[in-house]
Amino acid sequence: MTRPIILVTGATGKTGAPVVEQLLEKEYPVRAFVHRIDDRSRRLSELGADVVVGDFHDLQSVRQAMKGVGRVYLCYPPFDGLLRATTHIAIAARAEGVEAVVNMSQISAREEAESPLAHEHWQAEQVLDWADVGVSHVRPTFFAEDLYLFTGDSIAREGKIYVPFGHGKHAPVSAEDIARVVVGILVDPQAYAGKHYVVTGPCDLSVDEMAEILGSELGKPVEYVNIPVEAWKSMLVEKAAMPEYLATHLAAVAVDHQNGIFSAETDAVAVIGGRPPESLQDFIRRHIEIFGGQRDLAKDVASIKP
Repeated sequence: MTRPIILVTGATGKTGAPVVEQLLEKEYPVRAFVHRIDDRSRRLSELGADVVVGDFHDLQSVRQAMKGVGRVYLCYPPFDGLLRATTHIAIAARAEGVEAVVNMSQISAREEAESPLAHEHWQAEQVLDWADVGVSHVRPTFFAEDLYLFTGDSIAREGKIYVPFGHGKHAPVSAEDIARVVVGILVDPQAYAGKHYVVTGPCDLSVDEMAEILGSELGKPVEYVNIPVEAWKSMLVEKAAMPEYLATHLAAVAVDHQNGIFSAETDAVAVIGGRPPESLQDFIRRHIEIFGGQRDLAKDVASIKP
């Protein structure tokens, strides 16, 4: 039986790249939708993916990438334009007769969300439901990678974590584990169509508890400093050159975190992804060199712009 071509959008991103790799390992034909040719996209090509350059915001570009595709992973970066991109994917997928779409949403997506991005994720879910393209929605909590993305520099320099997450909890989940859930659905989409899946790591933790684990693994004290939300937002805009849209989103979900919106423990990684999720301790050990060195957040943000 011929396996369907799977279109992976955001293919060089945190979840996109491992989704491509895991599908290729399972011998599925993969078309990788990228914004530009660079070292990351060239690597996917070397692995065996059909790399195509396109633009989410150009419907004809999306239609062209969708030709002959049977299943789709939709992952748009955390910037303005999600609803337009999702609409283009929905139009092209429906026209092509795509049997399944896995949509990367987020745990905070809801109609009343204060974050413009979280609210757009909720709207995007409605669009894909209406399109009748066999959609499954994946709603992860905060990525484990966010720990070094947002706090790696201050941990390396000062042994401190500066975020406004209050005493709320979340169960950090690695991008690779999220990818396993996405791949599990893409391989057997009928079993999961029409449903939402909250994806988490194994253990709900406060940031104080995460700091204690980091300190133990790094061999030095690490302290959580619960800063005001507006101060964090200003820091993201002024020091990290973050777009106002993204900084506003992060400020709003920080309040959500304080209010318990991100607190959850699920078995999605084990049941759909086929193996237990990675613990925070193991994740830190796997990335110990990154946690031990300084980060350039502005450079990281620039690398994922659509």
